[in-house]
Amino acid sequence: MAITAFIVVPASAPVSLVFGAAMGLLWLSTVPLTSGVVMAQFGPRHAGTLFGIAFLSHQVGAFVGIAGGGWARDATGSYEAWWWVQVALGVAGAVLHMDIDDSPAPGLPSHRPRSAIS
Repeated sequence: MAITAFIVVPASAPVSLVFGAAMGLLWLSTVPLTSGVVMAQFGPRHAGTLFGIAFLSHQVGAFVGIAGGGWARDATGSYEAWWWVQVALGVAGAVLHMDIDDSPAPGLPSHRPRSAIS
């Protein structure tokens, strides 16, 4: 929505500053949460690899979503079928995540020292 507003509203310094602030707050705002979950679950030893796998899976999902939408539009003339596939996948993902145990992986200490800034 911020991108659409930036395109529609006439360009000016204040508009650019507001757009930059909005994108800074909104764009990839789940990345710190995802990295925090990875660190809490598995500790810092393999955090880079595990976070990379999480990021890769997001990118593969984005590619499949866009490619599937294009295929559905070409095949049926509408995005509706693909929309419902995405709804079903979202519900399935939510159901699968309901049973996740969010305690640290076995072998990790249950209490880790906090950083100086937290």
